[in-house]
Amino acid sequence: MDAVIHNAGVFLEPSRSTTADGYAKTLAVNTLAPYMLTGLIGRPDRLIYLSSGLHHAAAGSLRDIDWTSRSWNAAQAYSQSKLHVTALALTLARVWPEVLSNAVDPGWVPTKMGGPAATGDLQMGYLTQTWLAVSNDAAATVSGGYWYHRQRQAPAAQARDPAFQDQLMDRLAALTGVALF
Repeated sequence: MDAVIHNAGVFLEPSRSTTADGYAKTLAVNTLAPYMLTGLIGRPDRLIYLSSGLHHAAAGSLRDIDWTSRSWNAAQAYSQSKLHVTALALTLARVWPEVLSNAVDPGWVPTKMGGPAATGDLQMGYLTQTWLAVSNDAAATVSGGYWYHRQRQAPAAQARDPAFQDQLMDRLAALTGVALF
């Protein structure tokens, strides 16, 4: 495959609803699904993971990423899931140098998830991910970036931290039975 864009996501689940496997839906869709898909397919040339600027608001403890011990907080669960997927993209950029791996914040755009009140530019929301997937521009053929509207941004410090990345990969491998490396 040339490129895989991990674009599925859920936002603000009103309760800790669970999947058939018993995981919180927010964790399962936003973090476990892209992690597992990445581990179960052949390595593409490019990986793009949809994140959110809200990942900056995440409290990054990995002790209870599935929200089994603490009271459900939909906004915090979403923010944490996006911190995890951003860290996943940056981890893969570090450990798979032959794959271009990046995270994209599409902004708050008027989609099914964003809703009609969203104030972002829908076109700019998808242009960055498609540009990273197919462009041969020097600016788009990089790895380890966090992007917003085709501009590289600084991701949360925790997402960039190799120790946090490694702990997250270990935690995700333990939860899913899938190891990426």
